[in-house]
Amino acid sequence: MPVKVLKNEGRELRIRVLDGNHTALQMFRSRLNDRDDVEYANYFQNHPDLDDPELYVRSIKGKKADKILKDICSEIAKELSSIKL
Repeated sequence: MPVKVLKNEGRELRIRVLDGNHTALQMFRSRLNDRDDVEYANYFQNHPDLDDPELYVRSIKGKKADKILKDICSEIAKELSSIKL
């Protein structure tokens, strides 16, 4: 899932998820908001046919939002790699 970083300033991270879908973004939003080191996380979809959705994360003081998102990605990748069919 390619992304474009729009803002990465310590506690705040805003990325555009190219060809992102609501299922994946909802999973990230939910997991981010479940963490104690995240103050706020949400995603926004402007025009569904013209704009790619954006994910916004704001962490608590002293934590870096980009590191938190990378940790979430690692957790999800580990969970998905353990699926046995």
